[in-house]
Amino acid sequence: MKPDAFFETVGDPDDIFDPPKQVLFEDLINGLRKEPQALYPDLDVAPALVTMIHRQFEAYGTNGQGVSLDNDQSALVLKTAKAVVQRLGLTFPNLPFRDFETFYTYWVRNGMKGSYAARRECLYDLFHELENSLYELEERQFTDKLAEAISPRGSLGWSDVDVEISQLRRRFTAANTSQDYSAVGTACVRVLIAVGKAAYDSKKHLRDGETEPPIDKTKQRLTRVVEDGLPGADNAEMRKLVHGTVEVAHKVKHSTTPTRREAGTAADAVIMLANIMRRIAES
Repeated sequence: MKPDAFFETVGDPDDIFDPPKQVLFEDLINGLRKEPQALYPDLDVAPALVTMIHRQFEAYGTNGQGVSLDNDQSALVLKTAKAVVQRLGLTFPNLPFRDFETFYTYWVRNGMKGSYAARRECLYDLFHELENSLYELEERQFTDKLAEAISPRGSLGWSDVDVEISQLRRRFTAANTSQDYSAVGTACVRVLIAVGKAAYDSKKHLRDGETEPPIDKTKQRLTRVVEDGLPGADNAEMRKLVHGTVEVAHKVKHSTTPTRREAGTAADAVIMLANIMRRIAES
């Protein structure tokens, strides 16, 4: 995603008296502030949004050329960036201003009134650590990705499962601490619960005299799906795979010191199991 993706160009390019101008997509910005957007993943949004803000405040603090935000919009994009960055598990800088006008007041009171260079350096100091962290996060997205299914479909077609897997990928990409990796384990368990809910059909899998397993009894639900879909001793290993995946996910969830490798392994296993269960359910 590019920094100019948050704007649309309005106006006639041939009108020399009223040339085109960049207008902020406020609906998109407001939506991103409230929650992640399906078409705009936070990890794509955050670097572009922070870069756009840095450029806009730098333009405002120098010659004013290239400023496409009004004062209220400058406050809005800062609030949105903070929300998106925090959803990724990063810390947004504690800025000494909240919009263009308070930025002006800040630079006047801090000896930067006569120096564009001083204002650029001020903004660099405030944003460069976050920009570096976002860059590293983007690089990790490409070099440390979770497993992708061999299935040709882009999604499973189980909406709740697809949402949970998307959230699992997001959490793993942003994870940096033991607490984060434990949260990845929790996300793994949520995926398994969603899979159990989607794959288990009481009309098909519930036997006489049985009570339908609760939603959180994932191992029971998925084992029965496998037993019915792949019966016989030859498929015992598949039932073991279900048990092992569920146990690994819970182990990472409850561990006090899980590592990135452990969290990634559990997440890979869960994603693969979800796709296997979808394949079995289709048979």
